[in-house]
Amino acid sequence: MVKVTSVEAQNRFGQLIDMAQRETVSVTRHGRTAAFIVSPQDMEELLDARRRRSRAVTELEAWAAKAAKDRSGAQAAAAGELTDEDVNRMVHAAR
Repeated sequence: MVKVTSVEAQNRFGQLIDMAQRETVSVTRHGRTAAFIVSPQDMEELLDARRRRSRAVTELEAWAAKAAKDRSGAQAAAAGELTDEDVNRMVHAAR
């Protein structure tokens, strides 16, 4: 990852856009990261990951609501016994 100050970014913006096609550019202000310049492909991957995460959370919330309604018998016991590994497996299966 290339790291430049905000002043450098202003002076070399065209060059940094070209550079971002190969690697992410981090723009700093006062020593702290203020922004990133990424390629359109990288941005699409990030947005896609965010959409998948949102769908997984929605599905998990729906499952939890259904399980809460159905607190009787085996489902309640199964819900109480879910481990982090089980939840991760469910999320991966939903993708």
